[in-house]
Amino acid sequence: MSDVHTKTTSEIKDQKSDISPIPRHVAIIMDGNGRWAQAQGKSRTFGHRTGGERIRPLVTECATLGIEVLTLYSFSTENWTRAQEEIDFLMSLYVEYLIAERDELNNNNIRFVQIGRRVGLPDEVLEELDKAVELTKGNTGLTLALALNYGSRMEITDAVREIAEQVKAGKLDPDAINEDTITNHLYTAGLPDPDLLIRTAGEMRLSNYLLWQISYAEIYVTDICWPEFDLPQLHLALEAFANRKRKFGSVPG
Repeated sequence: MSDVHTKTTSEIKDQKSDISPIPRHVAIIMDGNGRWAQAQGKSRTFGHRTGGERIRPLVTECATLGIEVLTLYSFSTENWTRAQEEIDFLMSLYVEYLIAERDELNNNNIRFVQIGRRVGLPDEVLEELDKAVELTKGNTGLTLALALNYGSRMEITDAVREIAEQVKAGKLDPDAINEDTITNHLYTAGLPDPDLLIRTAGEMRLSNYLLWQISYAEIYVTDICWPEFDLPQLHLALEAFANRKRKFGSVPG
């Protein structure tokens, strides 16, 4: 069951403490950039840029804590309906971020991957995505997965289509299809399922994000908008996770 946390940073001690257990995979819906900016009389693009500045320290901290995978919901398939000016800004911001951060990721043994469809993304974004993936593919530390042009229903549809093609070609027996078959055809194939889903800005919905993968994830919602989600906020989410009793559908003994 999810719960909303409204503590501000000033109310949280900036300490890592002995958080245990640490989730293997943390997925985040980075929500509230535009809302936060408009509340201050700023443009939505200002909120996106400020939100982007939160990523590096968060990634570094997750790597330091021993988290294996961090997946960030950056741009959904539904976001293409936004104003073209905002879309263009976001795409240019991705290019800027990827250029600025790929050496930092590589130097910190972080592997970068993208999940989502490539079709529809600008060529310059695809070029920088490919460079970051290639440069970091041999790294063995944290995997940073950027959900870009991502939608979970589309992901499952693509997986089903690929499986159907294998059945049609006689490469797969329909009776052999199981949950692992579907998992192995998702964009996240090879990654563990998220243990913890964090959503900022207080919204109580999943927004078409990792619907298959988060079946048993713990959900943590905070009213803090993404541009204000700092390391103390991350620690608070991790401490809440550590205090949950994960039953995976069973009755605890």
